[in-house]
Formats: sequence, structure tokens, C-alpha cells
Amino acid sequence: MPEVIFTGPAGRLEGRYQPSKEKSAPIAIVLHPHPQFGGTMNNKIVYDLFYMFQKRDFTTLRFNFRGIGRSQGEFDHGAGELSDAAAALDWVQSLHPDSKSCWVAGYSFGSWIGMQLLMRRPEIEGFISIAPQPNTYDFSFLAPCPSSGLIIHGDADKVAPPKDVQGLVDKLHTQKGITITQKTLPGANHFFSNDADLLLEECADYLDRRLAGELSDPRPKRLR
Repeated sequence: MPEVIFTGPAGRLEGRYQPSKEKSAPIAIVLHPHPQFGGTMNNKIVYDLFYMFQKRDFTTLRFNFRGIGRSQGEFDHGAGELSDAAAALDWVQSLHPDSKSCWVAGYSFGSWIGMQLLMRRPEIEGFISIAPQPNTYDFSFLAPCPSSGLIIHGDADKVAPPKDVQGLVDKLHTQKGITITQKTLPGANHFFSNDADLLLEECADYLDRRLAGELSDPRPKRLR
């Protein structure tokens, strides 16, 4: 898996990148948890998601947000990190111009960044949002949410209480033209301390079903 350095808005960004052998393979970007609470691209859940996509022949990238590892810059409370994610997608797309579609997966803080990226990039056709925190971050920009995806969280999550996540899911369920799939893992906390394997199984099952044409409403492809 090649280590890569590419240019971001605040200087260089450090990533891990695995290209698909297929020129037109979809792209997957995986976004890590909060940089100020130990989140990096080497978080186990981020690492496992990276390989989940890679095994399904996606061109896959995970990277450190600004100020983490060898990535330059300083934490920017989300605005700069969103710019980092957009730059990361631009970089992969520049190497894979024949790729027509993209997925974004994010965990905790990364899920908030991923959902914002989804709003700005019409080529993103699917998302996996793990333990989002609508109690901490504003998700009102999802109006409407443009793509179908998975929201997965634990019912013992004290960082992102289930009732708050449920409120976000209920709001998204009212939107037409997309399918939001929700999975709640019994007993799982925000860090999926004893449930990381089950989390990955659920994410992989969802991705496989989407790739088979399930769990999303057929709708006209959004244009870039």
C-alpha cells in the first residue's frame, strides 16, 4: 500500500493509497475521527474500512487531516478539514479520470466531514456514516441529502447519544429519492470497543448489497 504525499490547502497531506487495477473503478475516501482526540488515518476502524473497499476493487484513499502525522497545517474546526477532504478527492480523481463514481466513509468527526463533502460533490453516490454526532455538529446542511447511505451507531454511545442520531435519521427518512439504512449495534459504545468486527461486518454487508443494486432508490445520476 503506497504511502503518498499530496498537496492540500494548508500544505502537504499524508495518505495511504491503493489504486484499483480497473481504470474505471469507483473511488472510496475514508475519513478519520477528531484530530484533537487522537483521531488519525491509522485508527483501526478507518484502517478496516480502507481494506473493506480495497478488497472490493475500489481505488481507495485514507489520509491524515491537517496537523496530524506528516500532514501540514493546524486543526481548523471542520472548515479546513472539509477542504482537505475535497483536495484528497481531487487528487485521486486526477490519477483516475475514468472513474465515474465515488463513496465516502467517515467515523465520528470524519462522518460529519464526509456528509458535507457529499453535499458538494455530485459524483459521490454512497456513504457510510459511523457514529455521527448531531448533538455536537450541525447536520442541517443535509437539505436535502443527495445520496443513499448507511448510518451505523451503538445504543450505548455516550458521545453521540442514540436519541440524537435517531433524530438525524428520522429527518433524512422524510426525504424522497434516497434510502437511508440505519443499523444500531446493541451494547456498542462510541469507540466500538468490543464490537469493531461486528461493525465491519455490517458495513461490508451494506456495501455488498449496494453494489448488487439494493438499498437505494433508482434515480437520475447527478451531474458534476
